[in-house]
Amino acid sequence: MAWSEDHVSEYIGKVLPINLEEEMRKSFLDYSMSVIVSRALPDVRDGLKPVHRRILYTLHETGRSPEKPYSKSAGLVGDVMGRYHPHGDSAIYDAIVRLVQDFSTRYPLIDGHGNFGSVDGDPAAAMRYTELRMAKITTHLLSDIEKNTVPFKPNYDEKRQEPMVLPSRLPNLLINGSSGIAVGMATNIPPHNIGEVIDAVVMLIDQPDATIQDLMQKVKGPDFPTGALIMGREGIRQAYLTGRGSVIMRAKTRIEKMNGGKMRILVHEIPYMVNKSRLLERIAELVRDKKIEGISDLRDESDRRGMQIVIELKRDANPQVVLNHLFKQTQLQDSFGVIMLALVDGVPRVLNLRDMLYYYLEHQKDIIVRRTRYELEKAQDRAHILEGLRIAIDNIDRIIEIIRSSATEDVARPRLMDEFKLSEKQAQAILDMRLKRLAGLERDKIEEEYKALLEAIAYYEAVLQSERMVLDIIRTEILEIRQKFADARRSEILSSGAEMDVEDLIAEEDAVITVTHNGYIKRLPVDTYRSQRRGGKGVSGMGTKADDFVEHLFITTTHHYLLFFTDRGKMYRIKAHEVPEASRTAKGTAMVNLLAINGDEKVTAVIPIKTYSPDLYLLMATKNGVVKKTGLEQYDTSRKDGLIAISLDEGDGLIGVKLTDGQSDILLATQKGMAVRFNESDVRHMGRSARGVKGIALGTDDRVVAVEVVKDEDVLLMITETGMGKRTSAEEYRQQQRGGKGIKAMQLSSKTGQLAGLKVVRPGDELMVISTDGVVIRLNVDEINLQSRVTRGVSIMKLNPNDKVVALARLAMREEEVE
Repeated sequence: MAWSEDHVSEYIGKVLPINLEEEMRKSFLDYSMSVIVSRALPDVRDGLKPVHRRILYTLHETGRSPEKPYSKSAGLVGDVMGRYHPHGDSAIYDAIVRLVQDFSTRYPLIDGHGNFGSVDGDPAAAMRYTELRMAKITTHLLSDIEKNTVPFKPNYDEKRQEPMVLPSRLPNLLINGSSGIAVGMATNIPPHNIGEVIDAVVMLIDQPDATIQDLMQKVKGPDFPTGALIMGREGIRQAYLTGRGSVIMRAKTRIEKMNGGKMRILVHEIPYMVNKSRLLERIAELVRDKKIEGISDLRDESDRRGMQIVIELKRDANPQVVLNHLFKQTQLQDSFGVIMLALVDGVPRVLNLRDMLYYYLEHQKDIIVRRTRYELEKAQDRAHILEGLRIAIDNIDRIIEIIRSSATEDVARPRLMDEFKLSEKQAQAILDMRLKRLAGLERDKIEEEYKALLEAIAYYEAVLQSERMVLDIIRTEILEIRQKFADARRSEILSSGAEMDVEDLIAEEDAVITVTHNGYIKRLPVDTYRSQRRGGKGVSGMGTKADDFVEHLFITTTHHYLLFFTDRGKMYRIKAHEVPEASRTAKGTAMVNLLAINGDEKVTAVIPIKTYSPDLYLLMATKNGVVKKTGLEQYDTSRKDGLIAISLDEGDGLIGVKLTDGQSDILLATQKGMAVRFNESDVRHMGRSARGVKGIALGTDDRVVAVEVVKDEDVLLMITETGMGKRTSAEEYRQQQRGGKGIKAMQLSSKTGQLAGLKVVRPGDELMVISTDGVVIRLNVDEINLQSRVTRGVSIMKLNPNDKVVALARLAMREEEVE
């Protein structure tokens, strides 16, 4: 129907034109502020949201104190809803349940009786079945509330008055934490240990200039009701400094050996707010989908005595690897995102640790001042009455005469006021006075009470004039609370962080790394090669092409860094577990798939290390006899394209690198059987890209084939191209100056061929000898004869025609690197 001017004129003055955009903006802002202030965020002073504050005040108001019998939860829900919180009963009951649960609230504020749910996510029984009363600690949240310590406001129907904040004599916001989602903001404050928080409050009282770092000496970190471990301190530090951070929580576990050699993992504590039942379901799903290997059985053995999840493992499973997979893929490791947002004077603010303690302390100062003012007024009122009674007792005969001669009380009152200069209250008190107060003892009691009141009034006035006295009162009273309720920390804080590297999911195992002349690499378990007696034929270690052969072999663990040094003087780095594992006869993976090396660049040395120690050095040797010493930390890099390790002369190449302490003896051995021993202190510490200095003077057509770190007590094992070898004491190689020609290390001939390699060995070491055909023999060095320096040795390895020994390695290398 079309609107005519007459229709419109009827509603002029009754219909207000509004802008829809402005109305939506205003209405949504009003709604947002209502949610922020009246529902979702806690007050910084008492740490409570409105619903929790109303629940606790109703407990106090209805007399459900700790010493009283339990009463039905439904009764409290009804009282809260009818008096202060006109919302759904389920919302109120849910809030009550959380305040009861000792796995949700660090210090439960309500003492519950009955089924209030479980850590498995089981819901609480209906409110008609459960019972409750105030917890003992809650009395300190409400103490002195009747002494005008906090402001009140009308309730929803203005028939009652409700507190805008509770006195909260304990720092509830920090000890119990809070979580809530408002509009455009959220809060997530973790719970803390009451003893630590109170110690921090006392520190702030004693040292008003205490910094956040000072306070963190007292407050170590969150303390979750479910215990568990907190991994690392950096997230805690960020949260306390900025109000935002992330705390990594990890279940408390123990690995235990079972009968038959099998292992099992026991879980005793899980991260805060993790549902145990869903956690078990998740683990079962991962096992079923084969995303986690090695688990044979899973069950929950939790009972009244505590939690225990049992994870039984298969016989060949590595328990630490399985556990790391569980941490990575389940809520056995979880994070708590800290957002310390609270209302300060009705405005939401993100607070650091010191801010939270500061505002709590300011609130307590206000409480003590208001309480003292209330008690002062009460004492002054009582002293005023006692002054009137004292006058009456001193003039009792005249008082009685005035009362007897007055027709009514209303007549007597003004006559008393006029004659004795009394106030109306004093006159009324005299009229209400009983005759027994005239007895001598009663007169003495009035005098004693009056004297005590004068002292109390003087004390209250002094308190109101001295902030130091106010702080001393807070200090004394909060330390009394600490003595009552402080308990041991539940969540253990570990200093190391919890960022899980991929290697945490890989067992740390000994491994053989082999590298071929043409640049193929693979990783094998160390037990692939069985130990053989001297002179054995060996086993095939790598299926190589006709023109390829194994050039490097060494022992390490899957968690070590591998530093690859090439003949061009560059260094590349990967982790050992990044080398693909292959079978004994497999060719391996082309090195160019793992390292960013050029096609004609050749790896000539590999150093396995665990960490970059500032006390260690890398000593390098080239085939032309140049040596260089550089600090290990200069090679800490994540660059994929490598670093310059040494600057080389034209025609030179890097042949070996050793990890040293900077003061070791170095031995260089050449193809022609010459060797020089010198102390590496003769080689000054150089930069990463330096050239180096002369280590040995080489003869015609000679080149360096080995570099070793030696001591007098060491034994050197050397082997020739034809498989002849011997052991010789390092004492036979006297220390010389670097740069000389050296001395003869082995008697060489056409039968022995040239020197192929040299290693330092110890009794019990096992040796691996590799030929160009890829044949590997593993034998005990104790079976090789100990001979003098200039002998030619004995047969160690039988070779096929045209096959030559190309390298040797001893299995004790990894332990030496760790040392």
